[in-house]
Amino acid sequence: MAPVCERTQVAIVGAGPAGLMLSQLLTLEGIESVVLERRSREYCLARVRAGVLEHGVAQLIRDVGVGERMDRDGLLHEGIDLQVDGVPRRVDFAALTGKGVVVYGQQELTRDLIEHREAAGGDLRFEASDVALHDLTADAPRVTFRHEGREHELRCAVVAGCDGFHGVCRDAIPAAQTFQISYPFAWLGILAHAAPATDELVYASHERGFALYSMRSQTVSRLYLQVPAGEPIGDWPDERIWDELDVRFARRDDPAFRVARGATIEKNVTPMRSFVSEPMQHGRLFLAGDAAHIVPPTGAKGLNLAVHDTKTLAAALGRWFASNDSSSLERYTGDCLARIWRAEDFSLFMTRLLHRPDDAFERRTQLARLRYVCSSEAALRSLAENYVGLSDVALPTAHEIGRC
Repeated sequence: MAPVCERTQVAIVGAGPAGLMLSQLLTLEGIESVVLERRSREYCLARVRAGVLEHGVAQLIRDVGVGERMDRDGLLHEGIDLQVDGVPRRVDFAALTGKGVVVYGQQELTRDLIEHREAAGGDLRFEASDVALHDLTADAPRVTFRHEGREHELRCAVVAGCDGFHGVCRDAIPAAQTFQISYPFAWLGILAHAAPATDELVYASHERGFALYSMRSQTVSRLYLQVPAGEPIGDWPDERIWDELDVRFARRDDPAFRVARGATIEKNVTPMRSFVSEPMQHGRLFLAGDAAHIVPPTGAKGLNLAVHDTKTLAAALGRWFASNDSSSLERYTGDCLARIWRAEDFSLFMTRLLHRPDDAFERRTQLARLRYVCSSEAALRSLAENYVGLSDVALPTAHEIGRC
């Protein structure tokens, strides 16, 4: 049977936040798109991921018309606690930067985008298998895939690779250069029906390892423990996890403080890595989000970087389709890398600042660094500025990135 032949302006591979946000932004530019996703709709809605939105990203979500539920159910945070030696030190984002962040689960943003795109007649194809890219350096690239028992060929002007770290799009860029770090530890994460025992995120540096107290709502907590890389999840029954969390979050000034416990929804062990692939474009293919870069979650930058990529790409495509001006598309990699490498550096800084190293010398320098950060307004301001999100003005230029 001959394949079903179709056309669109932009073929988007991947229905995570990057692909869905790009589709929404393109619609506002009057540009047609088709979104292809190998997973089911139910799987995409159930994926629990990070949920700290920078000030500017939260505003963009409002601006594109999908922020109503975020503003109703999201948690506005104006700071975090850095806890060292059992003593919490608040980093006051509002006082230091005049901004804050919004805690809103990535799966909730995904739901908002899917429902909004479907209500507007957006073309989302879930369970699209065997996706392959063709003719990327030609004027009319093709994406072939299998959907609902039929072979399809989608002709387009541009392909957007938003299919994550394990997707097919990055491998379609020849001679790409990759930069990466694999860490000797992982995060054991637990999601639980438990009201948070704290109003804001707590980043705890403890002699037994790092711990993070975060939340998804007023009734659901998300907590993490530093564990060795490759740690079997079976070695951590729920009771052991809760007991270890109580140890790492113990406070000198409040001996009665305890983590609020509840029924476990999910638990897993996540490896930690920093990764960037350059360039982020080849011919008519442009990567966005995890397809091009991964950050350790300590700095809360993964989702935010994906949204910034799509904002940059949508604006460049809008200019190109409207006036045939390709200058912004040609600069896409450099413009994105300016922000990406800043976020990679901040995420690396936060990771090394807080995770217990094996080496005794490194541990002592780490404690000295932590105490300095907690006592210096300049250091706290730098941390706060990076956490809530830097403006484009503060970033290096694409030319400066390309010189390295």
